[in-house]
Amino acid sequence: MTETRDAQSRGFDFRVVNQAVITEYRATGGKLEKTLAGSRLLLLTTVGERTGRGHTTPLGYVVDEPASVGEPTSVGEPTSVGEPAVEGGSEAEDGSEAVDEPEAGRRLVVYASNMAAAEHPQWYRNLLAQPKVTVELEADRFDAEAATATGPERERLYAALVEGMPGLRTHRDQATREIPVVVLTRLP
Repeated sequence: MTETRDAQSRGFDFRVVNQAVITEYRATGGKLEKTLAGSRLLLLTTVGERTGRGHTTPLGYVVDEPASVGEPTSVGEPTSVGEPAVEGGSEAEDGSEAVDEPEAGRRLVVYASNMAAAEHPQWYRNLLAQPKVTVELEADRFDAEAATATGPERERLYAALVEGMPGLRTHRDQATREIPVVVLTRLP
């Protein structure tokens, strides 16, 4: 039997773990309680560069809040599973609280670490070939454009990722490549 708890154990298979996370995520609208309880995740579906088929990967993320015109973009705190990705809500016409959807232009930021492996993860290679991706954030599903951050923007977003997920710092220290920081911008 494949071990699914300790990544250091023999027989550990990320594909099995990822599939369990994806199944639970979709069944619960992103509220993980069994596989990775408390994790801040989104599901990213890319188009296979060779196969043309969709491939879904669970990834940790932070939100890069859109700034007012003329102001630099600020990175928001990572959202927790169970919290809306867009802060606040508005009252619907019937008096109940409406849930805001992530607006066009809102940016989600992920890290193509591949557990500090020497090669980029396949999902990253896929989005280089086809940058239009699908994002599932809790119960919301939308198309997005993926782009690799560079220069000062990359450094700012990397700092936000590490603040939200401190374990990523060790990935950078262990990797022999620059790990891409990927920005996912919701399409209108």
